Parts: sequence; structure tokens; C-alpha cells
Amino acid sequence: MMVLITYDVALNSESGSTRLRHIAKICQDYGTRVQYSVFECEVDPAQWVELKAKLFREYDKEIDSLRFYMLGKNWRGKVEHHGAKPAVDLFADTLII
Repeated sequence: MMVLITYDVALNSESGSTRLRHIAKICQDYGTRVQYSVFECEVDPAQWVELKAKLFREYDKEIDSLRFYMLGKNWRGKVEHHGAKPAVDLFADTLII
């Protein structure tokens, strides 16, 4: 299933910068960055549970926010891209050698 993950991390302290880097790294391990704080992650149910748990451990629920958009299995028809940074379809654009 495709999940769009967005986040907003408060940067008013050094710990904010650390949280921001950690959250980005977690998301990068499961998906593709499509904007600075937006990732497209195609995961199975077990990976989703794991990913979400890692993010919840990292963010500060008092000052940061996480948003998850569940696009499901048929997500390609629901996403439209325009402008810079061409969209990458990991399955259509992957070259296996």
C-alpha cells in the first residue's frame, strides 16, 4: 500500500534538528522523498506497523506533527505531479542488472 507521510518538526532547539534528521532517515529507509518533508512509502502491513512505531518513538508529540495519507494499492491514478523534480515510479523506472 502507498502511504504519503508528511511531518513538521519544531526547530527551535538543537534536539529539533536531530529529530528532523532522524525522522527523515526513517522515512528514507521505507520510501522516496518527494518534497522536503514529504515521503511516498510503498509498504506492506508489517512494514507499516514498524515504520509508524519508529516515527512515533522519534517525534515530540507536544511540538511536532506527523500526517499519514493512506493511498492504498491503486495509488497511481490518485497522484498527479507537475513542475520540478520529476516523479519517480520505483517499479516502472527501476533497472535491474
